[in-house]
Order: sequence, then structure tokens, then C-alpha cells
Amino acid sequence: MASNKNDYIKSILQFIALFVAVLAATMLLMRFVVSKDVVQGPSMEPGLNNGDRLISLRMKKPKRNDIVVLYAPKVDNPAPGELYIKRVIGMPGDTVESKNDQLYINGKKVKQSYLSQKFIKQELQDSASEQGVNVNALKFTNDFSLKTLSSTHRTTVPKGKYFVMGDNRYVSHDGRAFGFIGKKDIQSTVVFRYWPLNKIKTY
Repeated sequence: MASNKNDYIKSILQFIALFVAVLAATMLLMRFVVSKDVVQGPSMEPGLNNGDRLISLRMKKPKRNDIVVLYAPKVDNPAPGELYIKRVIGMPGDTVESKNDQLYINGKKVKQSYLSQKFIKQELQDSASEQGVNVNALKFTNDFSLKTLSSTHRTTVPKGKYFVMGDNRYVSHDGRAFGFIGKKDIQSTVVFRYWPLNKIKTY
């Protein structure tokens, strides 16, 4: 009888120990490896929408076109813990320029498959209607180069830095306003969207 009781207590203690170990491992994983983030605002539309929930990796080195979660730059006077979600456009050493709604990296026009022409057209039409102007007078991405931006004033992206923009260029507050970001400014790189369920996607 006593033996059965001891075995029962031992099983309970083993279960508690296992639970604590799993909980500790999960906390360490979330603290140092994985991050769960929620999209806020329209700056990454239509690919990412307000309320979308993402999984990102903290130790993944960002590449061109990766979506990253970054700490809001100090120049924006952010709220504590405020995060931005943007796309890496310029890598260290790159030149970046937008002209007539075409993006050029190192002087070569690049295809932006992550942008939706249907969305761009609708966005510009809505804005033209609100402003009472001809839609042809508007651009989804205003012309710029790194040298002409007051936030950068350099020909190329510096070593150890990145240039990021939101996909919804018409409204996004991004590197065009706050300049370059460093590796330490990037919290994590997005790898998976798990919500909404009908839009699950890997990146």
C-alpha cells in the first residue's frame, strides 16, 4: 500500500518536473529564438493586413525582400516596446532608387512580385477621388534615391545597415522617413503567418 502511494507521489513529482521543464524551454524559446507578432496598421497591405498574426525568428539573418520586425527608431519617439513590420529593400552596399513607380537596385530595375497592381490601382483611384485630382497625377511610390532623402543623404546603404520600406508605399512610414536601420534594430525575421486561418503562409 505504502509502495503504491510512493509510486503515485513519484509520478506526480515527475509530471510536475516535466511540466516545469517544458514551460522553461518554451519561455527560453520565445525569449531568444521565436517571436509572435501582430500586424498593426495598413503599411504592409495587401500582403499583410491589420490583425494578421505572425511567427518570426530572432536569430535569422535578414536577406533582400525578407519581412522583418524592427524596433521603432528613436527618431520617431516611439512608445516603449513599439515595433514596426517592414520589408528589406536595400542591403549593405546597395544603391536604391524609385523612379516613375519603378524600383531600381544598383541601377537595375527589379520586379516587385510582392506588390499587387490591382491594389495599387485601387489605392491611387481612391486617393485621387478624395483629393479631387487626376489619378495620373499620383504615384504609389514618390520618386527618390538614397542621396535625395533627407533621412539618408548617402549614395549607398552603409556597411552593417539595411533600408526598409512597407509594401503599401503610399502610406507607409519607413526608411524613407527614418533612414537606415542596423542589425541590432531588427528584432526578428518573419517566417510564418498563422492567422487568419484561411491565409496561412510561409515566408
